[in-house]
Amino acid sequence: MSQDQIPAHLIGDFPLRGNRFSRWVGRVGLRLLGGWKIEGELPQVRQAILPVAPHTSNWDFFIGVFVMLSLGIKLSFLGKHTIFRFPVNGILRWLGGIPLNRSSAQGVVNQMVAEFQQRDELILALSPEGTRKKVKEWKKGFLHMAKAAQVPVVPIGMDFSRNAIVITKPLMISGEIDNELARVKAALKDCVGKKPEYA
Repeated sequence: MSQDQIPAHLIGDFPLRGNRFSRWVGRVGLRLLGGWKIEGELPQVRQAILPVAPHTSNWDFFIGVFVMLSLGIKLSFLGKHTIFRFPVNGILRWLGGIPLNRSSAQGVVNQMVAEFQQRDELILALSPEGTRKKVKEWKKGFLHMAKAAQVPVVPIGMDFSRNAIVITKPLMISGEIDNELARVKAALKDCVGKKPEYA
């Protein structure tokens, strides 16, 4: 198996949700926010982690939602377990929320590895910076998750210089984590955030 060959059991249709109307809403939203276009194609996999960067503005969230709607894809995100309660618990889970207990002895990485092992389909989108503000280094937890669960990482770039969402090639994480982080960053090196000084 080559370095980035996806395991056979993960090959399949990318998880989808929505309908023609929701996809139309997504396309209209992207036009209204500046005529955003989507470059590249999502791989045919049932499980993956999608680090989306650079994350420098609140606008990133709204653009991401419209991209998700326009493509008709089903994504999941992480949230503190304390927010998953009445009356918003059902809505958060319907939107793809996964509750995590950060104080658990199992640890966040192990909790997510278990989620991947228990589900046939799971596409996890996250911000590797973990915040909109300038950081010295990206968080590496998503790489540890991908390596332990043996699921591909598909770096997604938000390039405000061209109003483009850039879907790059999937990477299998098998080497030293710092080197793997460098590979992810290299895939997104040409993408410019809304506030480049925060990147």
